[in-house]
Amino acid sequence: MSRREDLEYFYQLMHQLEGRVGGKRLLSDLQLNRILPRMGVYFFFEPGEYREDGHTPRVVRVGTHAVSAGSQTTLWNRLSQHRGRLKGGGGNHRGSIFRLHVGTALLNRGLADAAAGVQWGSPRRPEEGALREAERRVEEMVSQYIRSMPFLWVAVDDPPSKASHRKVIEANAIGLLSNLGREPVDPPSPGWLGHWADRPAVRESGLWNVNHVDDGYDPGFLDLLERYIKATSVGRWRG
Repeated sequence: MSRREDLEYFYQLMHQLEGRVGGKRLLSDLQLNRILPRMGVYFFFEPGEYREDGHTPRVVRVGTHAVSAGSQTTLWNRLSQHRGRLKGGGGNHRGSIFRLHVGTALLNRGLADAAAGVQWGSPRRPEEGALREAERRVEEMVSQYIRSMPFLWVAVDDPPSKASHRKVIEANAIGLLSNLGREPVDPPSPGWLGHWADRPAVRESGLWNVNHVDDGYDPGFLDLLERYIKATSVGRWRG
């Protein structure tokens, strides 16, 4: 099949997944840690971002966790890093590449305190008080932005490794969705914040992803994804 046909199949699977988990959720949902599976793959959507038909929400980020042997990171661990702290609204973009990209785009678009850009993305927090306060305000904006983005998840609980099914689904989904170096299908809207990202991989792929955006994909992953979607349901994976 063509890439366009594979994308149609993928979004049909997203529709099935939405039904399996009872609808998209937001990271501000206080029940999430009780209903999420221990391990899985997540798919973020974004307000105002649609497929070419103008009404189907398009996926803007795909991610997973625990792909290194021995890793104990859970799906909730990873998503809570993206969410930031509920009290005070802050967060740590040094522990979430997703937060880093969103914050950089906010700064580049002139929507956030420019002073924070001095050390935004540096591995070390600013020592000077005014810069730390500016960075804190940007972290709050990032938290607010990401918490407005609905997401779905599919339960994939296999041993952590680079060959795990979680990694296969993540890498191939990104490869399928990415427009980097291709004729665009379901391109981002002109106002998509990602256009102001530092990384060309984000701007040109139309995704808040950098890894795998130019890797291509194996269409066979869609059957694997469907298999896991059929086994996913809210409340089944946590005791």
